[in-house]
Amino acid sequence: MNLFLNNPELLAVAYGLASAAVWGAGDFSGGFAAKRGNVYAVVLLSQAVGLVCLLTLALLLEEPLPSARDMLFGAFAGLAGVIGILALYAGLARGRMGVVAPTTAVLSASIPVVVGIVTDGIPPMLVLVGFGLAVTAVWLLSGGGQAEGIRRDELGLALLAGFGFSLFFVFIDQISLGVVFWPLTAARVASVPLLLIFLLSRQWQAAQWQLPSRAVLPIVALSGILDSGGNYLFTLATQSGRLDIAAVLSSLYPASTVLLARLVLKEKLGTRQWFGVGIALVALVLIAL
Repeated sequence: MNLFLNNPELLAVAYGLASAAVWGAGDFSGGFAAKRGNVYAVVLLSQAVGLVCLLTLALLLEEPLPSARDMLFGAFAGLAGVIGILALYAGLARGRMGVVAPTTAVLSASIPVVVGIVTDGIPPMLVLVGFGLAVTAVWLLSGGGQAEGIRRDELGLALLAGFGFSLFFVFIDQISLGVVFWPLTAARVASVPLLLIFLLSRQWQAAQWQLPSRAVLPIVALSGILDSGGNYLFTLATQSGRLDIAAVLSSLYPASTVLLARLVLKEKLGTRQWFGVGIALVALVLIAL
């Protein structure tokens, strides 16, 4: 324990990996629930559950109210995140998952690396090599390289999704030390109404608003709790070390998703995904040095 306390960058690595594991589990839970109900209803309900969890923790732990600046950056992060979610699901629905998912994941990891280098300076060469390997691992784990070429509509939505997620990372990094739950609550307060407005604007029929079955609701709730937990751990990662390290390691969340799919649903991992797991482990060693 003292090793982590005496080395903030190592603590950032630990929090970043933890956020990836929790986010990946949340994506697995959400995807599992979405297969048994409307995907946008699942996203809306999970976001609402996350809002309740974060607000409850902020009140129970008596976290002091942060500055208006921190709450504003939290709200910006929430808006950017929900735009990323909507663009990603639209891209997955209209295009090929093997193109949209990895393009989104790579962009969401790459932009914070550039911002981190500009704000915190260039990290050691081995860490830079680790970044490159980690981004490659994200691409492979997300299914990159399984489809040839990329259409304009796929590229546009993937770029929008990746840009939204990367801005979420950057805005969360602006939150002051010592405050976590209130800015994350502000993020959900901003994202849930925007998501609801989006759904209303689609003029869905009544059948499309049907809630998931009672058996699926606990999985939806679990998805919201895990997503909030991933946000919390990522915030701690950015407050402990560099933004680029936190963002790159957190972006390895597809590893958790595909491994859970292998263990729970008995889905077989492709050769590229196993290769991605191996590259991710090498990247982790280099970044943690």
